[in-house]
Amino acid sequence: MATESVIGRWVRRDDGERKVTGRASYAGDLRFLDMAFARLVLSPYPHARIVSIDAEEARSLAGVIGVFTADDLPLVPTDELTRTRDPLARDRAYFEGHPVVAVVAESEEIAEDAAGLVTVDYEPLEFVIDPMESFNADHEIIHDAEALGIRDDAGAHTSVSEHTQKLPRPANATSAQRYQRGDVESGFAEADVVIERRYTTNWVHQSYLEPQSSVVAPNPEGGVNVYASTQGAFFVRDEVAEGLGLPQYKVTTKTMEVGGAFGAKYALIDPLTAALAVKTDRPVHLVYTRGDEFLAATPAPGTIIEVKTGARKDGSLTALQARVIVDTGAYPGGTAGLVGMMLGGTYRWPNLQIDAYEVLTNKPGCGAYRAPGTPQACFAVEGNVAEMIQQLGLDPLQFRLQNCVVEGDAMPGGSAWPLLGSREVLEALSRQDAWKNRESKGPKQGVGIAFGGWPSGTQPASALCRLNDDGTLSVIVGSSDISGTRTGFGLLAADAFGADPDSVTVSTADTDTAPFAGAAGGSKITFTVGMAVRQAAEEARKQVLAVAAEELEAAPEDLEIVGGEVRVKGVPGRSVPLKQIAAMTTGFGSGRAPILGEGRAAPSQAAPGFVAHLARVEVDEDTGMVRVLDYVAVQDVGRAINPAGIEGQVKGGVAQGIGWALLEEIAYDDSGHLRTGSFADYALPSMGDVPNITSVLVEVPFHDGPLGARGVGEPPVVPGAATIANAIYDAVGVRPTEIPMTPERVLNAIQQGPSKAS
Repeated sequence: MATESVIGRWVRRDDGERKVTGRASYAGDLRFLDMAFARLVLSPYPHARIVSIDAEEARSLAGVIGVFTADDLPLVPTDELTRTRDPLARDRAYFEGHPVVAVVAESEEIAEDAAGLVTVDYEPLEFVIDPMESFNADHEIIHDAEALGIRDDAGAHTSVSEHTQKLPRPANATSAQRYQRGDVESGFAEADVVIERRYTTNWVHQSYLEPQSSVVAPNPEGGVNVYASTQGAFFVRDEVAEGLGLPQYKVTTKTMEVGGAFGAKYALIDPLTAALAVKTDRPVHLVYTRGDEFLAATPAPGTIIEVKTGARKDGSLTALQARVIVDTGAYPGGTAGLVGMMLGGTYRWPNLQIDAYEVLTNKPGCGAYRAPGTPQACFAVEGNVAEMIQQLGLDPLQFRLQNCVVEGDAMPGGSAWPLLGSREVLEALSRQDAWKNRESKGPKQGVGIAFGGWPSGTQPASALCRLNDDGTLSVIVGSSDISGTRTGFGLLAADAFGADPDSVTVSTADTDTAPFAGAAGGSKITFTVGMAVRQAAEEARKQVLAVAAEELEAAPEDLEIVGGEVRVKGVPGRSVPLKQIAAMTTGFGSGRAPILGEGRAAPSQAAPGFVAHLARVEVDEDTGMVRVLDYVAVQDVGRAINPAGIEGQVKGGVAQGIGWALLEEIAYDDSGHLRTGSFADYALPSMGDVPNITSVLVEVPFHDGPLGARGVGEPPVVPGAATIANAIYDAVGVRPTEIPMTPERVLNAIQQGPSKAS
């Protein structure tokens, strides 16, 4: 067997240097001969009928190639209305920022000028921004919810299939479902403490540095080549092929460097760009401006979560009842079920009833953002749990250890949790000095903890491993690298083959030549593609040893690969270099087949990732300002393939969690207009907002993962807002119930006095 010494090394990302030095090539950087540039005309109204479009002045501008409406695009009509397949508004615009017209010109500047010359006559219609107003309305305000298609990427993030009951669907709801177990009324009757609260979370933008970007060029075979900033090349290929009515082999998708995604880059603009390329018969370049991003992308949805929980004096839980309302914007999001599942899925509630709704509003359709729906669910349930613990006078960690789910426990919909590290992360947190010294704190300082998890996803994947003539290995995958996964693949291949990691190169091929891989979402790429990579390298190793066995007249099991050569174990003098093996399998006249290993993986279960976080905060009672002083993030990673990459994921997730907690909010005024349309208005964490973060990696190996590894991307963001809210509660005795917990909101809570709960 190959040594596992390379696993667990701290290795820099293979794309790090070219990104920080500016040598990385993004979709927006591409330039082709005869390239055209597209700009969009966006609706200024939250809801309006499109009466007429006058584009004559724009068309007459020198350098304008074409001005296109929805009816001009060569996209195949579909019975279900979706953002990707219906990229331009037809008779109505459903949100401020809804693209109405696409202008294509010889340069970005001309396209921008021409877009400003397009005149659209709108008839403003009734609109709704408040999700509760939409939920309670007795008439359809936006459009027929049953005619809408589910969000295109909805299945990319979790593979857990939960059973729910259908509920009567309100007029503006796209889904209404119930999770139910036991009898909640009996459960509350048995409780010694009952907490009932309403939590509000606002829309947030994923705030990736590179905006939505796509370049599409017609090819001589009658198809198109797509160069995309995407989390899933095969997903983009399929969406473009279906949109244009082409067979998949006529659409080739190349994943460019991705300058951040966090769940939001799933073919939003690629079918539109492809349609414009076909219409003009030229390469077309479409890149969102930052303003377009805030108006017309796919931010994370807002939620209203009403939750009631009960517990006994001995710390045992009795019941959870909740109503979840997800503001999905103008299109379905597929998020409500995830919120409900994780709201009731991290603790053992003997009785629960969770009603989950998605309601339409006149905002852009929501998208995924790192563990979609789960930070919101964690904020609510951990808030109630912290208050029950305080009223019962129990130890916060012991209470969670007593009640956390473990392998075999039921999720809200009846599925059983597989092997997970829930207790292990809580126990690891109990050993941290930040927890042991929690009582040593200054005035108006508080320490809070929170616990959560992510069910993760899975999808079949494949990979190839080739021995090159110089003795190096080339690993070919089809997955997008949005988080440094290629670096981990290199370690997995080196370990399985017996090579030095420096001799392994991992590349992402286009959809014509790459082995299939699913979209990079749901914390599943290392888990799935990583397993295929390892299998491919193991197969390549077997082929090498078989060739070497003939040359060295030894059994394959008596051979090992060390230092770029195959040698007989214990006999250093009897060896053959890998270069020679390669030559014997690729040279002229050779009778041996080339070394090419194939790996295929289809895990039967997803590998959940659980986390426990601690934050120490300081609250200024005069201003409501909250400062995070220290942070500890404990996470079960299964097996740490590359701890450097994992720590980057953990710290990045914590920073985003701080943004959710204290700063970030997409806000609309009463007229339905966006108030946070740039980074000047939309606050993000700065270096001064992010404290020292101690990351603690727990390893509870999962049977289907490569060497036991689990996905690590989603879980670090889950408990952020809940942890900081609980720390604020510990510091000043008030319970924040809306995020972001801005100084104004915290100050209002302080002025209203200590939190009360029924």
